[in-house]
Amino acid sequence: MTRSTGELELMLRDYRLTTAEIIYRLPDHPVLLQSYVWQEFDLAPKFPTLKKFLEFWNRELDGKIHSVKVMHAELITPAEFKLVNAPIVIH
Repeated sequence: MTRSTGELELMLRDYRLTTAEIIYRLPDHPVLLQSYVWQEFDLAPKFPTLKKFLEFWNRELDGKIHSVKVMHAELITPAEFKLVNAPIVIH
């Protein structure tokens, strides 16, 4: 399975491209904030993949999370996705 085929299958199961901006404190300088951008396909509105990543972060990384901003986009909507049964000619 190619990457794009896997992504299409996820989108057909209601996964959407999700981006999270994670603002965290630097371990050695907690008054300073740093930004990390995370992007994966996830299920809105519960975002289980993002929650799993944030649990990993809290368990394994030293930088304490200050805030998380989440955005997601519907890349395929019913009006845009149509099955086509037609031959394709390749020369």
